[in-house]
Amino acid sequence: MGSTGSNGSKVSPAARTLLLFASAVAFMTLQGCASGPAAAYISNADSKEIIVARLDRDKGTVEITQRVDVGGTVMPMALSPDKRFLYAAIRSEPFEVQTYSVDPHTGAIARIGVAPLPDSMANIMTDRTGQWLFAASYPGHKISVSAIGPDGIAGTFISVLPTGKNAHAAIIDPSNKHLLVTNLGSDQVLQYNFDAATGKLTPAEPAAFKTRAGSGPRHIVIHPDGKHAYLLHELDATLDLLAYDAQRGTLSLIKTWNTLPPGSTVKPWAADLHLTPDANFLYTSERNSHTLAIWKVDASSGELTLVGHQPTEKQPRGFQIDSTGRWLLAVGQVSNGLTVYKIDPSTGLLTPTAQVPMGKNPNWVEMVDLK
Repeated sequence: MGSTGSNGSKVSPAARTLLLFASAVAFMTLQGCASGPAAAYISNADSKEIIVARLDRDKGTVEITQRVDVGGTVMPMALSPDKRFLYAAIRSEPFEVQTYSVDPHTGAIARIGVAPLPDSMANIMTDRTGQWLFAASYPGHKISVSAIGPDGIAGTFISVLPTGKNAHAAIIDPSNKHLLVTNLGSDQVLQYNFDAATGKLTPAEPAAFKTRAGSGPRHIVIHPDGKHAYLLHELDATLDLLAYDAQRGTLSLIKTWNTLPPGSTVKPWAADLHLTPDANFLYTSERNSHTLAIWKVDASSGELTLVGHQPTEKQPRGFQIDSTGRWLLAVGQVSNGLTVYKIDPSTGLLTPTAQVPMGKNPNWVEMVDLK
């Protein structure tokens, strides 16, 4: 018997086979578009530079192609939604955000704008339209919103809101209607409604999601299904699976895991987390054990199964996964190096393929596909 189409009509086996073939061709075409080289951008705080490295996705090798002096302690970075612009926050005075144009063919960057920020910012991110830049200040206990012009240049902040202690990340949700702000020192995630027309933030109801005392919520990612989120806690190195109410922009706890290797006795100091583009795997970094934890994601429930731990660069504060989900790049703040890993698509396990020296204190990685 034929299957039923989306409009209720019957689809013959032959037609269904043709549709599946066409879908497969479309998928392979999309993969092919991103199978060429990619550019990686690594901020190096203590050598005050951004390194541009070209990733060969056939060989799993990287080559440094550019070093850009930024003139200050550069740490968090963010890309515009169309990947044409790179934003870098300077955490030494004068606090500022620098805007760089991205060459789509070579990955080279050129500074095209500089604007003030109200404090030292631990995290920056644009909204989904690329018209607004959010920034979270760990020492200043605040978040700011800056307007981004039609030319892609981030301007002066238009609003500053106080938060709880140690705001660490400001993450816009897929609908572009809600902003989540982790407060590491107050053990909470602030929940805001966002107006993309004006850049205005207003508290959601409830205004905060409370976490375990002393957990230190640091970074959060939202599952592509829009129903789940993952929250990594710095101070106890735990990882939460959360239910996400996309209508209200609010979180609730489902389950918690420990991200440290079994038997580890180090003081917990978790840092970063990223999903593969297909959301099949989640990775978390922990700085004192110098490891990346590998998690298999259940597509329906969002639940996690620990696959294993990969030893990596010393003190891995930042890492990034490329758009194909085949490559992971991790940097070490103490080793001052970058390692490229090939991701096994069936198990999520990591195989190192290249290692290159970076500047001093590399801490953040962003990536774009090159044309």
